[in-house]
Amino acid sequence: MSEELKAELVIAVRGYECEKKENWDEGIDFTASDAKSNEKILLRVITDPRSNSGVVGVDAVRKMVETIEQEDYDRGVLVSERFSDAAKDEMRRRDIQIVSEKIIPRFKPEKLYMAIKERIDDLCKIKCGSVPRKESDCKGKNPDGHYSCKVRLISDNALFHFERGWTNFLREDLKQLLTLQKIHKSLEP
Repeated sequence: MSEELKAELVIAVRGYECEKKENWDEGIDFTASDAKSNEKILLRVITDPRSNSGVVGVDAVRKMVETIEQEDYDRGVLVSERFSDAAKDEMRRRDIQIVSEKIIPRFKPEKLYMAIKERIDDLCKIKCGSVPRKESDCKGKNPDGHYSCKVRLISDNALFHFERGWTNFLREDLKQLLTLQKIHKSLEP
């Protein structure tokens, strides 16, 4: 999973509203808000660490802390593939959440499924103009059981995964929906 997609996953599951997405030399900054707590959150994705080893160091964390303080953010999430031990220590000390290839936030199946349902509704509106009220309103599954709509397929899979509490599969379902949503939004005029 790309680092950008990890950040989008955190935004979706936590129900944050993404207010701004800004590219910079080493990655992407997302400014999000949490409607429940009225907090402003910086989700920084570092895709191109300046170190030769590809590991994010303590200097990057300090720059993020500086941005959080200067731009009046309440919290921060730093996403990259790998972090140095010093960077991890600094993030813990500064209460910045770490997301990496080995450290992925744990989400309850209910939270994942709710985020999935929101993305499904959005994609149904984009693709078909409305959200089906009942199963027979959706034309994404043929009478012979074959799917003609990727959104419907993911929706049915997600329900199956949710009923069994399979968090890893739900996370994959959400990633697929986020990717589809990004594709459809890029096609909008």
